[in-house]
Amino acid sequence: MLLIKRKAKPFKGKWALPGGLVLDKESLDQAVERELREETGIDVNYLEQLYSFGSPNRDPRNRVISVAYFALVRKSNFELHASTDAEEAKWINIKELPKLSFDHNKIIDVAVNRLRGKIGYQPIGFELLDEKFPFSDLHKLYELIYNESIDRRNFKKKFLQLNILEELDEKVSKGKGRPGSLFRFNRTKYFKLKKSGVVFEV
Repeated sequence: MLLIKRKAKPFKGKWALPGGLVLDKESLDQAVERELREETGIDVNYLEQLYSFGSPNRDPRNRVISVAYFALVRKSNFELHASTDAEEAKWINIKELPKLSFDHNKIIDVAVNRLRGKIGYQPIGFELLDEKFPFSDLHKLYELIYNESIDRRNFKKKFLQLNILEELDEKVSKGKGRPGSLFRFNRTKYFKLKKSGVVFEV
């Protein structure tokens, strides 16, 4: 998770999700992009609206309704630098999250559950992989997101039956085993199959 350390009260010095107020003349999407850029220094090509959070007393200052967004990105593609009301910006392992400001732990729980549901019917996980990848990386990605062990043989068989992966002639050696093939996600084929009514399901 990308978190920021707050520079101002309330929760000064505590970790939180990047965010802020929407200006009068900007859309929600523009506000998200601006706040993310101002507080962490990064620009994300695609952000998806997650959920609206509006329980009373979630902010000690006044009544606040938050519209949360989420994105999947490769953290190695970004160089973080905090500014404005953020003291620090940092990637933190989701299994090692501290108690966050406001109700941000709850927001993250909702995001994780949405991701676990969505990755089963949309190939969004490929955003986190190299363009060419060994199948073991794809398998590990799904295990990490679902936080459980997945039978590799059945997973591979089911995924290859979807017919949206290209097996390349290139090989890669990982560990002591024999070199394995590299694969690539065929976006064009996926969207063509989706348009024709084929359902992606893992």
